[in-house]
Amino acid sequence: MLSEKEIFYSSYDSNVRAFMASPENPRLAVIVIHEIWGLNDNIKDISRRLANEDYLAFAPQLYTRYENILTPENIQNVMRRVWSIPAEKRTDPNVYNEIISSLDENGKKVVELLVTGRAKMEEQMIKDLIKAYDYLNSLGYKKIVSMGFCMGGGLAFQLATEVPLDGTIVFYGRNPQPIDAVQKIKGPILGLYAGEDPPILSGLPDLISAVIKYKKDLELKIYPGAYHAFFNDRGPVYNKEAADDAWERVKNFLRRLYK
Repeated sequence: MLSEKEIFYSSYDSNVRAFMASPENPRLAVIVIHEIWGLNDNIKDISRRLANEDYLAFAPQLYTRYENILTPENIQNVMRRVWSIPAEKRTDPNVYNEIISSLDENGKKVVELLVTGRAKMEEQMIKDLIKAYDYLNSLGYKKIVSMGFCMGGGLAFQLATEVPLDGTIVFYGRNPQPIDAVQKIKGPILGLYAGEDPPILSGLPDLISAVIKYKKDLELKIYPGAYHAFFNDRGPVYNKEAADDAWERVKNFLRRLYK
């Protein structure tokens, strides 16, 4: 029988809300790390799917401190404009100033947190994820895995360089920074990528070089014709064939870890 609940766990300067889904006797724990949209129904459903496979799923809301500002609606309103900027102009501060001037106060705060101040925000999120790992350790879980999507995929990868995770599952997330931090990763890595995702794919040669250099265990799959966020069945680029195959790979990867 599955159970689910929302809890708060202690982080450095605040309590962080998290969604937990669990079978009666979980085989291991998976930290599920959300996309840029935050802890939404999609992430909760993925957590339930993991629980149905006999794993505890622990999904922190990494926007707990800013939930009144970082709502899906506010984020979508801002990111639609940001993503409309041609790639060659995304380093031009004047372009962002034009966008900011057209936004309300909440929109400006979203830009500050998730665009211009993204590096600072991600540092805080990594700290919250380290505390999530510590919390699961305190519950007695002997094996803990990270699994993240998009922004969360990059965070899942980065977390693996900070704590001794037993495995890392990256859905179209960026590489750890700096890339040589791959040396610190303990467990195997499953990387699942979209074939039509140039910004993320451009980092794969460096990732593969680092994996070879430091002799890490990497399973990598690229889905031709799929787009970034192909696993999100509520999104506009959901690709069922790629998503189904990716889920089978996730299950096989986790099954390997508890044997």
